[in-house]
Amino acid sequence: MPHRCDRSPSSPSSALPSRDALAATLRAAGCVFAEDEADMILAAADGDLRAVEAMAARRAAGLPLELVVGWAEFGGRRIVVEPGVFVPRRRTEFLVEQALALAPDASVVVDLCCGSGAVGAALAAALGGVDLHAADLDPVAVRCARRNVEPLGGHVHQGDLFDALPARLRGRVDILAANVPYVPSDEIALLPAEARDHEPRVALDGGTDGLDVLRRVAAEAPAWLAPNGRLLIETSPHQTPGALSALRDAGLHAELAVCEDRPARVAIGTRRVGGAG
Repeated sequence: MPHRCDRSPSSPSSALPSRDALAATLRAAGCVFAEDEADMILAAADGDLRAVEAMAARRAAGLPLELVVGWAEFGGRRIVVEPGVFVPRRRTEFLVEQALALAPDASVVVDLCCGSGAVGAALAAALGGVDLHAADLDPVAVRCARRNVEPLGGHVHQGDLFDALPARLRGRVDILAANVPYVPSDEIALLPAEARDHEPRVALDGGTDGLDVLRRVAAEAPAWLAPNGRLLIETSPHQTPGALSALRDAGLHAELAVCEDRPARVAIGTRRVGGAG
């Protein structure tokens, strides 16, 4: 990035706060990984003192670091994020890994409730040459997803779940990734402030038991999945029985993949040839 042409001689890059000084400021504001965050802010500011000061102030005020610097790392890629968009979680990389392991030859991929489009972008980058479609109800998310998905040849649609997708995809989807909102409505207030105060409620609120959107996706998924196509949905430990039940009720073969390290749980529904398994 070129240097700012309006920087005065009295504000050289040497006037930037040191990494340690910036980290101390962030740590005082409650940032646990202050040194790492200081590195990211300094890199994003590219020698601009005013940018460093503005970013540090926004971070100290509680804005998620990813929204401060404008990107989040996901699946080995930088995913563009902007205010008002759900920030992709590193645990969701497990969903991507499961999809790739189960359908390494997938040719049609859908990222439903796509947010920034992180899941779809990661899948498309790994698979190469796929017909990728991402969809979200939120226009802010759709705008952001286009920045991440379209450079990979993907398409982004706005609308309510499957209503947003082209009809030609029915019965052809090999991987249907749906990182649906699954926080129970009454528990939104208990979320960390970074999520509660800075991410859209529509990306978090899963209804009374957190499974409202999951049930809708599961019920319609079989009509869109190709034979042996997979639906993958992130879920939580206490919601696992309900999530798997919803997949089975839809006629899908249901199973659960668990990663204890991150931690992450993914409910997987397969449209088995010849009917439900």
